[in-house]
Amino acid sequence: MSSATHGATPYYFVPGPSSHPVMAAIGLFFVILGASQWINGASWGAWSLAFGMVFWLVTLFRWFRDAVNESEGGMYGRKIDLSYRWSMSWFIFSEVMFFGAFFTALWWARAHSVPALGSLDNALLWPDFKAVWPSLAAGVTASPADIIEPFTTMGPFWLPTINTALLLSSGVTLTIAHHALRENQRGRTIAFMWMTVLLGTTFLFVQGYEYFHAYSELNLKLTSGVFGSTFYMLTGFHGFHVLVGMLMLLFITLRLQKGHFTADNHFGFEGAAWYWHFVDVVWLGLYVLVYWL
Repeated sequence: MSSATHGATPYYFVPGPSSHPVMAAIGLFFVILGASQWINGASWGAWSLAFGMVFWLVTLFRWFRDAVNESEGGMYGRKIDLSYRWSMSWFIFSEVMFFGAFFTALWWARAHSVPALGSLDNALLWPDFKAVWPSLAAGVTASPADIIEPFTTMGPFWLPTINTALLLSSGVTLTIAHHALRENQRGRTIAFMWMTVLLGTTFLFVQGYEYFHAYSELNLKLTSGVFGSTFYMLTGFHGFHVLVGMLMLLFITLRLQKGHFTADNHFGFEGAAWYWHFVDVVWLGLYVLVYWL
């Protein structure tokens, strides 16, 4: 959001009729239809999925472009600023609940499910079962029937620790960029924003290599019992959120280079920063609970 004004800023801006919501829904319809048919063996599902994704992304681009033009045209006043802040706050809250569900699943498996399977009630069914977390080999914990291949867990050294340093550093560079923008130092802001984007991109490449290492050398897969499923669900969804946050920061940086945002009014920047700091906090929880404990 920018504070550029051309004439009087309205007390509350009401946009005109728009086809963007309907078009976005159509795109998502083809995405869901294609994905559901593709995983069920229909070859045309992949084409429907690809068409829906392109259609949806083009619609989002046009929608965001209109919002940027409205902002730069001075149509957004204090009420719109507040509505954006509340919207972003509730969105991040929903993301907290999203990750909270997966963290709870990890805790429940470790603290309740595995100990329950090792109780006296199940001793007759699996007399050799050892209720130890995490499962390191077939038949030890997650696979009393020997249906899961042996695997090695992913420890904190060194790739996860490197990624932790990358994300924490990106939070620092983003904060420096924010303070520079508030001091109207646009060049310094842009420089530190590019550093933040680079750190986020590097994180994704390191995580990609970590997954390759886990699959090829540790035999750690999504099918590796409850440990494998919770590991990939938590780290995978977090990686997707890093990708989304990195794209948000990239577009904010490009807008900064075009002269958007001011020292006094720049919620587009702040909203992306909120999201990125949230991603940082989630990773710290992952780093401790998944890699260390």
